Amino acid sequence: MYTTRLKALTASLMAVTLLALVMGGCWRSPAPTVTPTKPLPPLVQATATLRAGSTDPHEPTAAVVTETATRPARPTTTATATAAATKATATAPVATATPTVEPTPMMTTVPLDTRMDSPDFGIQAFLWWRPEIADRDLTLMSEVGFNWVRQTFDWYDIEGAGKGARNWRQADEVVRLVNEKGLKLLVRVSMDPEHPLTWAGMPPQSADHLSDLLFDMATRYQGLVHAYQIWNEPNLAREWGGKQPSPAEYVTFLKKAYAAIKQADPNAIVITAGMAPTGTNDGTAMPDDSFYEAMYKAMGGNSDGYFDVLGVHAAGFAAPPELDPSEAAANPQYGGYRFFCFRHVEDIRAIMEKYGDADKRVAILEFGWTTDPINASYKWHGADAGITEELKGKYLICALEYARQHWRPWIGLMSIITMPNLAWLQDGNAADEEQYWWAIMEPSPIDQKYLRAAYVLLQNYLLRQQGIEPPPLPGGGSTEGMCPSM
Repeated sequence: MYTTRLKALTASLMAVTLLALVMGGCWRSPAPTVTPTKPLPPLVQATATLRAGSTDPHEPTAAVVTETATRPARPTTTATATAAATKATATAPVATATPTVEPTPMMTTVPLDTRMDSPDFGIQAFLWWRPEIADRDLTLMSEVGFNWVRQTFDWYDIEGAGKGARNWRQADEVVRLVNEKGLKLLVRVSMDPEHPLTWAGMPPQSADHLSDLLFDMATRYQGLVHAYQIWNEPNLAREWGGKQPSPAEYVTFLKKAYAAIKQADPNAIVITAGMAPTGTNDGTAMPDDSFYEAMYKAMGGNSDGYFDVLGVHAAGFAAPPELDPSEAAANPQYGGYRFFCFRHVEDIRAIMEKYGDADKRVAILEFGWTTDPINASYKWHGADAGITEELKGKYLICALEYARQHWRPWIGLMSIITMPNLAWLQDGNAADEEQYWWAIMEPSPIDQKYLRAAYVLLQNYLLRQQGIEPPPLPGGGSTEGMCPSM
């Protein structure tokens, strides 16, 4: 089945690979690399962590921008009173074109299904440090048919100078640009393990400090940041302060974050972190399904007051998107574990239903396929598994189509990884950066635009889903019928 699909795709999209100019830009193949030797049998890893959501490399902290605008007082509890008392008084950003967002009271909330379609389409982006590239890339995201943008707001980049000394400059610009393009913004609020905040401490001890930040953030961007993701992959020790992952600690952390956001913006959607797909269960990591189950137990089987939508990560690895998890577990070609396939999402959904959460949605915060021929941890399910740029494009489309056919109404946002990051070019060799191989576009300077096959195919599919006639594919044809009923 896999071979037949690959041959069919190669034949039907032969013309696509010859593209020289698409939509005013160029389609360039990934940076040249040494041709891989004959593939070895796939490596069956106990852990396969997707790291495509990292922020841009940190730059020197700009002059701290605080606020003077009066904020509504945040109700505090005994546990947060001390922290709240030290919160700095703020002023609107100076020397920036971004206006201060003035909050307005919202007495009722809008139903979730009017704010997030099933499925809804989004992509990870890198908008933080380069506004001219951010503007260009947001235009490309809009043109391809995405509705959502997922962007990391690293805690260090906003409050690295100390408690309450917040620099909102880049955040203001990202929020402004996304909303100007008519897109919805999902902000991942987390802390890069390489840039910890010593003053705040590690999670979960930093929960009160984070909730203070989130309250001010949700107040500042009320109605402009549409969803918040709370942390990233806490089932890995490196994302949890170097300690053994603890679902009970995470849900305590999550509950405080949820309350802070909802006090400021009741319509903002709160999404849990997505967990890393892994089979490791020791002091360094915990399997994602075990972590979610333990979360529900720690919440007493009731997630109300903790999150609105459950976040998951759903890399496809070497498998086509329709592959059943039982086949991924039985066949070493695919990795030998259930989590080595896109439909592992169904395993997590079953846990939700087990605990009575059938009425809540799932957001896929990261999913995709890599063409990596270099990095050992990824090439076994990239180039060695026969994943090409054209096949990546087909698999992405068929994953969206599978969700449309089988997962409605419980599937919400599906966020692809990834738009490119110009920082990958800093050392002169983007190919050694594993994230490069997941991207749907080459990292392109402002005066250039190098699209990959996945971008062109996704545009054809997504615009058709919205009733818009897309630009013709190079050589003719379309993605219609690419993924038959599955």
